[in-house]
Amino acid sequence: MLVTGTSGHLGGALAARLEALGATVVGLDPLPGAHTSVLGSAADGELVQRTLQHHGITAIVHAGALHKPQVATHTRRAFLEQNVLATHHLLEAATSGGSTVDRFVFTSTTSLMIDRTLRASLTEGAERAAWLTEDHAPLRPRNIYGVSKLAAEELVRLHHELHGLPCTVLRTARFFPEEDDQAPHIAQHGLNTKANELLFRRATLDDMVHAHLLALQRGPALGFERFLVSAPSPFAEDDCPGLMKDAPAVVARHHPRFEALYARLGWSMFPRIDRVYVTHKAERLLGFRARTDFARLLDGIERGEDLAALVGHRPGYRAVSQVPRAL
Repeated sequence: MLVTGTSGHLGGALAARLEALGATVVGLDPLPGAHTSVLGSAADGELVQRTLQHHGITAIVHAGALHKPQVATHTRRAFLEQNVLATHHLLEAATSGGSTVDRFVFTSTTSLMIDRTLRASLTEGAERAAWLTEDHAPLRPRNIYGVSKLAAEELVRLHHELHGLPCTVLRTARFFPEEDDQAPHIAQHGLNTKANELLFRRATLDDMVHAHLLALQRGPALGFERFLVSAPSPFAEDDCPGLMKDAPAVVARHHPRFEALYARLGWSMFPRIDRVYVTHKAERLLGFRARTDFARLLDGIERGEDLAALVGHRPGYRAVSQVPRAL
């Protein structure tokens, strides 16, 4: 099995889990790492072709990419090369004559669903939170990261339609361990922020790995599907107006114990929640339901657990793949 991005946060964790389950993992990444056996970029088409042929690859998880924080440090061309061209080369090699690949899992992002118009409406007095499903359209990503991921998604769809390759796209919500890059715009920071986001736009790394394992297992029977992957939200669509007016009150209706438990920690809830990522499709077709949700977090507070470990919060963390470098 080929996994790209194995020197990164998700790819490394996924490779480790697969190896623990007995799978033979070939890790491909431009940077060295514990689970990287092929040093190089998937944007190198010849390297990709050689790797698939030499190792007899039967499944690909394309988790490697440039990410949103690197918009500030890398060129748009670098994003096109690493996120679009790399996906193209992997798909071409997977569908070429003699290929043994029978499934392809692509790690995408919910970020591509938030365009400038929607974001402006949510921050400038929208009357209701956005209820976001896989059918949300039109998609007009607001930065090169989102554009490159959307383009890559479409390449995945096209190769499924042309060649019948079973392909699963996972639009992952937030799961990074570092501080929020938008922290100056909100009152809550760090672990408090991540805890709040479990209600509507976050999952843990362990749950993201679990979703990828399910995609590998069930993808061939699904053909082509896109899934939103996040912790399950307690909210219903009818809650969307209230979430923009008084989010704490809506949260309290669903989780009455949250106020006292938050008070114990000196935490607060966001005054407004502007979107909800809806995971019903992933639950129904993929069999995915995150094991760590807001209710599990509240249990952890009651039991005095290590909440940073539970949620995956690592202050000061900086992924190797996010260190600025010339490309």
